[in-house]
Amino acid sequence: MTDNEKKRVTVEIYNRTYHVIGTESERHVQLVANLVDQKMNEIHDANKQLDTAGLAVLTAVNTMNDYLKLKEDYATLLGSLRKKED
Repeated sequence: MTDNEKKRVTVEIYNRTYHVIGTESERHVQLVANLVDQKMNEIHDANKQLDTAGLAVLTAVNTMNDYLKLKEDYATLLGSLRKKED
């Protein structure tokens, strides 16, 4: 099997089973699924009244917020490294 060949990985997120198809390793897909599951449970613990759809949206919003912060930090770090090279 090549690295670009699609694989099917079964994961469990928030007590539901999903089949993920992609080129990432099974280990990577399981890690991502575990992090999503953890985030959903964390948000549910703070907002027990949310239905699954609301919980999924809040999880996506929180995750995208974290991603954008990391992306900004990366750009700042890259800028700092480039200044030091000049």
